[in-house]
Amino acid sequence: MTRIKIKKLTWRNWTKEHIKKHRVSVAEAEEAAKNLIAHKRGYAGRYIAMGRSGTRIIAVIVNREKTGHYFVVTARDASREERMKVYEKEKK
Repeated sequence: MTRIKIKKLTWRNWTKEHIKKHRVSVAEAEEAAKNLIAHKRGYAGRYIAMGRSGTRIIAVIVNREKTGHYFVVTARDASREERMKVYEKEKK
């Protein structure tokens, strides 16, 4: 698996508005990306980065722009499968 390291997230206004529908704030998404625990490849070359923001596990879907820089497509609460992957990684 390719290891990603998120150094910077790029946002657009429509993305910030979109994640509000998922009840995720920009600050929570940024914190989850900073506290990256696990990730997997997603649709169309995107990555699903999973991390913690407080007690929540947030999935941030990103598209790579260049090394360390990612564009945020959306952010949402992690699915059950994604949460299980995070719990597994945290046990190690």
